[in-house]
Amino acid sequence: MKYLSKTILSATCALILAGCTGTPMKTQQYESNQYTVIGHSEAKATGLMLFGLIPIRQNDRFVRAQNAAIQAKGGDALINTQVQEKWFWAWVLNGYTTTVSGDVIKLKNAQ
Repeated sequence: MKYLSKTILSATCALILAGCTGTPMKTQQYESNQYTVIGHSEAKATGLMLFGLIPIRQNDRFVRAQNAAIQAKGGDALINTQVQEKWFWAWVLNGYTTTVSGDVIKLKNAQ
């Protein structure tokens, strides 16, 4: 019984820690001769925290907004990036809406 309790406790801790990880936004430096600016774009992504503990599409919202802004113009990357965040709450959840905007570029030597 003691072994089962330790196993359940260890699995619970591992799941909690795994839920706290996120995906970093893609960042890279480009020289002005490596790309052509397509135009300005903006996109939003929302994540929720249910009961303040359970993340629902929370950890990758920055990346989802960045990718949506790039894809909206059909480009390869985003420069001059700005990130804004708005929060809202309800009785059982908190919501976080991230807005990513910037200039979409097309790389000249994209494979």
